[in-house]
Amino acid sequence: MSQPDIKQIVAQEYIKCAKDPAYFMRKYCYIQHPKRGRILFNLYPFQEGVLHLFRDNQYIITLKSRQLGISTLASAYALWLMIFHKDKNVLALAITQATARNLVTKTIFMYENLPKWLQLPFTEKNKLSLRLKNGSKITAKSSNSDAARSEAVSLLLIDEAAFIDNIDETFAAAQQTLATGGQCMALSTPNGVGNWFHQTWQNAESGDNGFIPVKLPWSVHPERDQDWRDEQDRKLGVKNAAQECDCDFLSSGDTVVEVETLSFYEETYVKEPLEKRGVDGNLWIWETVDYTRSYMTVADVSRGDSTDYSGFHVFDIESLVQVAEYKGKLSPKEFGNVLVGISTEYNDALLVIENANIGWSTIEQVIERNYQNLYYSSRSTTETVESYMAKFERDALVPGFTMSMKTRPLVIAKMTEYM
Repeated sequence: MSQPDIKQIVAQEYIKCAKDPAYFMRKYCYIQHPKRGRILFNLYPFQEGVLHLFRDNQYIITLKSRQLGISTLASAYALWLMIFHKDKNVLALAITQATARNLVTKTIFMYENLPKWLQLPFTEKNKLSLRLKNGSKITAKSSNSDAARSEAVSLLLIDEAAFIDNIDETFAAAQQTLATGGQCMALSTPNGVGNWFHQTWQNAESGDNGFIPVKLPWSVHPERDQDWRDEQDRKLGVKNAAQECDCDFLSSGDTVVEVETLSFYEETYVKEPLEKRGVDGNLWIWETVDYTRSYMTVADVSRGDSTDYSGFHVFDIESLVQVAEYKGKLSPKEFGNVLVGISTEYNDALLVIENANIGWSTIEQVIERNYQNLYYSSRSTTETVESYMAKFERDALVPGFTMSMKTRPLVIAKMTEYM
């Protein structure tokens, strides 16, 4: 074959690779398979579908089973982005730098096994980064609030996002650069409920945050069947297998209440409120006030300027029925005003506010409003009659409820008992 023919074929192949990342991976990307060794990345249909979502959307959140090759797919996509686009900055984040480094290691392995005509020259290559001569690079970092603050990030890869405690701060810091067109891919198996990954997934499912939700349970893999799944129950235990294979939030994490109980409550008691009100529509009412009954309002306070929420529940003290709920992003002072309003409405309900950190600002606003039924905790650490009678001596009490190493186990035990 003549030299011009070879150049023409190479040019045609380059164009095909640039247009289609799946073609690039299937034909030229080698991966390290745990059993088969060095093999071409021959994508399964579900992997190709996820890849197209990666390519065509800005924000992707992937709830996945273990060992589906999605982290490898993300690393390959990062390499494709770097080779065929100039000045792309890929940032790989994980709970530790060593875990994040795995993404970079996979990218470097694929890069080193490309044919020479696809291998752009590099200016930096080590365990934590690969920088190409066209200005594109990938870097591994452990997650912290400063990890993406000074970066102009083209692609933010977050591996096992559900296990990173401070990922909400990191993501908030990255918003400035992502808003200019950068992509974010958050990948994880579930790790309980209430964390950033779980909340982001829920909001993605309801269409509230711009993320495209992608759920990949074990059954999407063409080489796995029910016998394989049953074997996981025997190897890992039912609870761990549900987390690792089924993408089950309730079964994952360190839940105090049994999964069966949580499922029963969800199936039995969840219902639409009678009304939704408030300036943000986040005050939900299930039962209006009955002036013959007593109520309690229990509140948790956030800063009101981040991804965290302030919230409260109103309960009928005798029946333990939840009659109202709020979840929103108000300033501590505004939240205090809302608490006074709702507690006054429900028969001057006993108002219990956690007094840790920012909770004091809300408590001060409640006191300033002269609300008379605010809960006070004893300063005494001695469980005696005198310490409980101290509620009649306001000077010996502190406003709000103190959640501590001593009170937390009591609270959790009582909640479990009631449920």
